[in-house]
Amino acid sequence: MNPMKRRLENKDNIVTESKSDQYLSFIMDSEEYAVGILSVREIRGWEKVTPIPNTPDYVKGFINLRGIVVPIIDLRERFNLKTVEYCETTVVIILNTTEEKHCKNLVGIIVDAVSEVYDIDRDTVRESPNLGSNIDTKFIKGIVDIDNKMVILTEVQTLLNVDEIMDNKTVTQ
Repeated sequence: MNPMKRRLENKDNIVTESKSDQYLSFIMDSEEYAVGILSVREIRGWEKVTPIPNTPDYVKGFINLRGIVVPIIDLRERFNLKTVEYCETTVVIILNTTEEKHCKNLVGIIVDAVSEVYDIDRDTVRESPNLGSNIDTKFIKGIVDIDNKMVILTEVQTLLNVDEIMDNKTVTQ
């Protein structure tokens, strides 16, 4: 039997499209949120940032990450949650806000803690419910139930629109 025919008959060698995505979860204000793992560049501990004038309050400043200027956003403030002081357990997740691998459009988000990586079946993701006029659901990709707890999947490209942030078009409430 020729090698090509043997491969076609072997079911183990057939590649199927994955119906799940991996997400890195993190904690803010006792709630669990998650971002697509492919957007995560690295996870760092909190360090002092250089302030950026004339930006929204949730933009805390920037860091120099190996020659790349990375704006740092307090996600609690972006979501209008209660603010807390940064400490040794505060974490900054550096995210790539573009889907193009060669682009280095990075933004850091300040969160309370990193939790774990989940493999989430796309069919289990529920649409975000209407949460009223005070909460902007454009940042929410969906909600999923994992081990009897709700995890909020965030929409990275909307949440961290670098042009919008740096142009100061977004006004905090």
